[in-house]
Amino acid sequence: MSGQRYVGTVSDDHSGNNAGPARSDATQSASFGEQGGVLTYGSYLRVPELLAQQVRESDPPAHDELLFITIHQVYELWFQLLLAELTDARDRMLAGESYNPRVRLERCNVIERVLVGQVDVIDTMTPQDFLAFRTKLAPASGFQSAQFREIEFLSGLKDASYLDRFRGLSADERDRLLRRLDEPSLWDGYMALLASAGFAVATAEERFTALKTIANDRTQHGALWDLAEALMDHDQAWSLWRARHVLMAERQIGTKPGTGGSAGGAYLRSRVEFRFYPELWELRSLL
Repeated sequence: MSGQRYVGTVSDDHSGNNAGPARSDATQSASFGEQGGVLTYGSYLRVPELLAQQVRESDPPAHDELLFITIHQVYELWFQLLLAELTDARDRMLAGESYNPRVRLERCNVIERVLVGQVDVIDTMTPQDFLAFRTKLAPASGFQSAQFREIEFLSGLKDASYLDRFRGLSADERDRLLRRLDEPSLWDGYMALLASAGFAVATAEERFTALKTIANDRTQHGALWDLAEALMDHDQAWSLWRARHVLMAERQIGTKPGTGGSAGGAYLRSRVEFRFYPELWELRSLL
């Protein structure tokens, strides 16, 4: 196991040959083989508990409801990982780092491409098969995903009115969203990093000057430019996921309202044009 290592020095046996390194009792008792192990794949990953969470509401069970539940639970697992990576990227920028935040954002970009690809799996479900259990979902809705909204808040798209529009949040979810509204965003972290590098960023004009300077001198400011591009990748990937989700929803339910009472496809389409970092997009017109 990690943290265990060989101890002592090489010793000689009576024949004069090296007997090899001595090992501690803890190391000798550790085994990475099939035999004698206490921790197993299933127990480490809590597989029985995980597989018990796909509970269908339809009776008799609709075949494609298992697909629908699985896909959305997997999304929530990816959202949890995205929040961990994005939060770390933000914190490291606030601490003055530029390398590790870019690495974290690059990982997020790969995850977000997976999110887009997963919509293809939902598209294997026909509208007729979805209608077999859709009425059982109301008033539940993807609009109620607190982690999805946390990602948007953390990324810089903060909307306090969300908490007023939706009253089905648990106390824990509401507290998490309030914290995300109050804490610095990824954009705040990037601005703090620019300030620590000597750039003035108090006003929009100062920020554009700083960003243009960075863009036009990548030899000197390459790390800051690469990080800005990683933020753009995150922003673009999230927009692509929104757009792909719109097409999936319209393919499944057409112009019907959402199960949670939203306008359905019309609401989703209205979100496609939102940007986390509009100043980075506007920079393209100024180069």
